[in-house]
Amino acid sequence: MRIRISYSIIITGILLSLLGSACKKDETLSAGGQITFSDDTLRFDTVFTQQASFTNGFKIYNPQDKKIVISATRMQKGNSSYFHLNVDGHTGNNITDLVIQPHDSIYVFATMNADPNNVNTPFVIEDDFVATMNGKDFKLHFMAYGQNAYYVKDSVLAGKTIYWRTDKPYIVIHSARVADTSTLIIPAGCRVYMHQDSRLEVFGTLKVNGTKTDTVVFQGDRLDRFYFGYEGYPGEWGGIYFSPMSSGSIISYSRLLNCGNTGVLPAGIYVAIDSVHDVAHPQLSMDHTIIQNSLGYGILSLGGTINANNCLVNTCGAWAMALTAGGNYKIDNCTFATYGNDKISHTDNGTVALLNYFDTSQTLYLSGDMNAVLTNCIIYGSLDTEIFCNTKAPVSGGTALYNVTLNNCLVKGGQPPLTKVGVVANNCIYNQDPLFVNYTNFNFRLSTGSPAIDKGITTPFIYDLDGNMRTGIYDIGCYEKL
Repeated sequence: MRIRISYSIIITGILLSLLGSACKKDETLSAGGQITFSDDTLRFDTVFTQQASFTNGFKIYNPQDKKIVISATRMQKGNSSYFHLNVDGHTGNNITDLVIQPHDSIYVFATMNADPNNVNTPFVIEDDFVATMNGKDFKLHFMAYGQNAYYVKDSVLAGKTIYWRTDKPYIVIHSARVADTSTLIIPAGCRVYMHQDSRLEVFGTLKVNGTKTDTVVFQGDRLDRFYFGYEGYPGEWGGIYFSPMSSGSIISYSRLLNCGNTGVLPAGIYVAIDSVHDVAHPQLSMDHTIIQNSLGYGILSLGGTINANNCLVNTCGAWAMALTAGGNYKIDNCTFATYGNDKISHTDNGTVALLNYFDTSQTLYLSGDMNAVLTNCIIYGSLDTEIFCNTKAPVSGGTALYNVTLNNCLVKGGQPPLTKVGVVANNCIYNQDPLFVNYTNFNFRLSTGSPAIDKGITTPFIYDLDGNMRTGIYDIGCYEKL
């Protein structure tokens, strides 16, 4: 009997304890108390005016043993605030009567829109988030940077010569087209940001006049790198397209980053068949330019005319350079490299393709005379063969020329892929690792001991991609080892 009484007392005690605990949790803290935030400041990266930021967020914690009621949440500046809230699933800058259970939390998400002003440099935007509980205000500081810009939206850029400025960046939305009788000049130091669905289409002439000290950068318009883990993602914007009627375009000391997502054939640079066929005045001349992290091709040409020197094309989802359907090309001291990473797959295509045809179906293709000379170039990557050379006769009969010469190039893939189609290869190096400094971090400079050092021939292009003068015997690739 005594044992039964003892067990009864114990069970009763447990039940009373649980009941007391349940009652306590169901109680509301009616006076005093604290709430805490998961951050001390909510920060936003630079946001262009007239565009919304990415969504940032934080948590509000209830550290008490009782539930709490937050009577109101708001931004300190009220309706004039640039920040917009979603609190525990409720949208608005004035949400009331939010309940948080003991030792629980709720999410707050925020975006920011900045209105344009007359300031050219980035400006600070600040406000305070305020949560009120039991008559006491708890605050969390919000801070962002706004940036005014010139907006080019669904635009045809017409006029004899159009000059862009450098005081504010340019934002291209839904693409922009340089008219067939017009020339767009982008000066050194100009910043060009492209919206996700946008590319720059050149039907006339484009002149990008970057310099060693003031490079022109084309990139996506999302500056909130925090959202992307402070990394560039392939396909953040389209690329630059040169139409058959375009001519005399120049891209100098420029960077095309994270591109290649727009068009039937997405590419960082896409040159369509040259309707003028003036080798002395190519559709596009490039120097000291980097195309990096393209979701599609780096450079794609269908019978175009391109001259390029001291350029780097790397890390592309398709071919880094595909010269197809013939065309006329002179490529000097350039590096083409793709290894693949967690964002770019490098399994289906090599790095460079040199073809006098372009397949349009399983049985049909476009063809044209191919004339290409590559001098002092590196073609390398993680596949066994990184170069593909091939020729086909026109579908309608007859012949299409195939004249390809590689002078003093370092090539991954060996001699058979070159010699079997009659490519002329002079003093080339095969299947020797160029010993890039760190290709995983996009550093394609040459390490000491690279087989590319002092193995080139002299060309008229004496400055490497970094703007350093080439002296003595040239190195192969876009960088000269100092």
